[in-house]
Amino acid sequence: MSKPSLIEQRQGVEALINCAISDEQPSPYDVAAAKQARMRYGSVCSGIEAASVAWEPLGWRPAWFAEIEPFPSAVLAHRYPTVPNLGDMTLLPERVASGEIEAPDVLVGGTPCQGFSVAGLRLSLRDERSNLAFSFVRIADAIDAVRLRDGRPAAWITWENVPGVFIHDDNPFGCFLGALVGSDAALVPPKGRGWPDAGVAHGPRRCAAWRCLDAQHFRLAQRRKRLFVVARGYFGGAGEWDGPDALLPVIEGMRWHPAPRREAWEDVTGTLNARTRGGGGLGTDFDCGGVSPSLRAQPNHSHRETDPIALCLNAKGGGRQNGR
Repeated sequence: MSKPSLIEQRQGVEALINCAISDEQPSPYDVAAAKQARMRYGSVCSGIEAASVAWEPLGWRPAWFAEIEPFPSAVLAHRYPTVPNLGDMTLLPERVASGEIEAPDVLVGGTPCQGFSVAGLRLSLRDERSNLAFSFVRIADAIDAVRLRDGRPAAWITWENVPGVFIHDDNPFGCFLGALVGSDAALVPPKGRGWPDAGVAHGPRRCAAWRCLDAQHFRLAQRRKRLFVVARGYFGGAGEWDGPDALLPVIEGMRWHPAPRREAWEDVTGTLNARTRGGGGLGTDFDCGGVSPSLRAQPNHSHRETDPIALCLNAKGGGRQNGR
């Protein structure tokens, strides 16, 4: 099995992003091709497997899944009958360490987002499901420990979640990122600024890059932002900056939807005038100029928001790096 180039790794990241934020359907699993796979990956919180949809055309194949929900588990069993579904992801570190299951080239997963999402209760780390992000880190550590012992390169670690993980008072993203790169404490963003949409953290165990990407730039006609993290350790020939080199150069496509040009507000919708000009009393179409505010078309100002400043944190020294 030849070692994939960084370009191939970048193709894998781009393919995963496309599938994770789009609505593409899975293709049938090719058992014969799996035996010739260039890369093998373990998937946790697998769902119905966006990662496999993304990576099968690249010749990458799943070593195992970890999913506990009945419906997606049934889909996995139907579409990937030869791939074991290991169930509870919290048991995987010990199973990897003991050699019971494979320590694959890639670990991928999108741990539960309900505690971080604006659509959930936003309990952050007080939600037990949110803490599965740290189980994900423990799996990554177990995989790398086995690969280091066996003289194999460090695994690629890919994590996905919602941008809401940036904005909680208990700093869940900093806690996760610090654990992933091997810091003794949570990483913190610049004071008064919060986490930017892209950045790099360099720690004693791994170098990790993160980036918030929007589905509208990847052939899906809606705004759907997701956070992606790609990390890799330093041993076995792995490059020190492999994670950032794979994720940060991903090129966004054309914007489908212009960003909103107004602040959120609440008011009573005006009436729709059937005449060509407004008229009548206050509170009716007199105030609307003949057109309901909720139906008034806005000019399509094609623009792009100012790109956020990427942040580079040095978890080894606890400071910030610029110009690297």
